[in-house]
Amino acid sequence: MGEQSGNEKKPSKLRLFNRYLGKAVNAMEVSILVSCVAALAVLLMVNVFARTFFQSIYFAEEVSKFLVMLTTFTGVSYGVRKARHIRMGAFLDAMPPKMEKVFLIIICAVSAVVMGIMTWFSYQYLLNAMNRGHVTPALRMPSWTFYVIIPIGFGLATIQYIRTIIKNLIEKDPWQSPDQQSEYEDEEVGGVQL
Repeated sequence: MGEQSGNEKKPSKLRLFNRYLGKAVNAMEVSILVSCVAALAVLLMVNVFARTFFQSIYFAEEVSKFLVMLTTFTGVSYGVRKARHIRMGAFLDAMPPKMEKVFLIIICAVSAVVMGIMTWFSYQYLLNAMNRGHVTPALRMPSWTFYVIIPIGFGLATIQYIRTIIKNLIEKDPWQSPDQQSEYEDEEVGGVQL
């Protein structure tokens, strides 16, 4: 037993960086997604109750819009990390593993560049919205606060594609995403296999 622990390879710094970055982004994504979906469900149920017996909550539409945007753009990154985005699965499955790996790296590189460009343009849009100084009708909040998540979501998706490239460079087998080797793997949520 002592010999085995001496022969085990230590993970490389790149592998450790990729692992810790993944854990940090995962914690942030899951927290945002769970809290937004729960808040949206509670808000809509309370609003239905209030509308039935009293009057509608005046800010429910604005908050709902914000929560849907937050869920959508955080979900972009989550979808990339869990390999739930659109890809050419049948095309890749027909290839030998080495060719599949090369194609995955190329596809992820192109996708990372596109997500990076989308991050840049959405950031410019956010700055433009900040300069205009518009406020929302009900809450009187600056309109740009609704758009903050857009560059963040695209930026996180860029990070996930870069992590997938790193994973394919340091691992022997091809990886569809930084957390999933095959699209046919069972997904685990909260320790429960789906």
